[in-house]
Amino acid sequence: MREMIHQLFRDFEPELVQEIEANALLKDIKAGELLMRTGQYFRSTLLVVSGLVKVFREDEEGNEYFMYYLEPGQACALSMICATRQQASELMGKAMTDTQVLTIPLDLMDSWMSKYKTWYYFVLESYRSRFEEMLLTIDHIAFRNMDERLLYYLQRQQKTLKSDIFQVNNTEIAQELNSSREVISRLMKKLSEQGKIRVLKNQQVEVIELMIP
Repeated sequence: MREMIHQLFRDFEPELVQEIEANALLKDIKAGELLMRTGQYFRSTLLVVSGLVKVFREDEEGNEYFMYYLEPGQACALSMICATRQQASELMGKAMTDTQVLTIPLDLMDSWMSKYKTWYYFVLESYRSRFEEMLLTIDHIAFRNMDERLLYYLQRQQKTLKSDIFQVNNTEIAQELNSSREVISRLMKKLSEQGKIRVLKNQQVEVIELMIP
């Protein structure tokens, strides 16, 4: 575990790495499994080791509203905030691929804030990064039309998955963008006709050119 922590969190002090190794638990999460649920109380914070986690909100009818992704080397800022304040989660978290996370007990997270500068700055950076991602998502919802929001979604998938070819599901995209499957299908067809994407077999798409104004 120590080598893995070194690779993902290179700035952590050796003493902090030792404490993580001694106290954190490594958990395997299957693709599609929920890590966080609305109304859940946290007893630990989560560090993503491998895989991809989607953080989203869900309304009373089960519609999903995408917020941001968590990638290896990143932490769930929500679990940090809710845990320290003993508040219930208002977001959901789902593993998009088979994922591994390190869980760190709440009392250690608090003590490390004053004990280790690298942990202190890591927590602050986690808050900042997640806040900026949420602002970017809100800006696209408030100020962009649906075709621009779809372009942004595909570009984000391309960047997150580090591949020009990836799985797409128009129903899931529609849920995340608060649209309808018919609208997303029509816009995907339009992008294909414009030569910006190529629709492949098995619900895959290849990104050829995506330019967000």
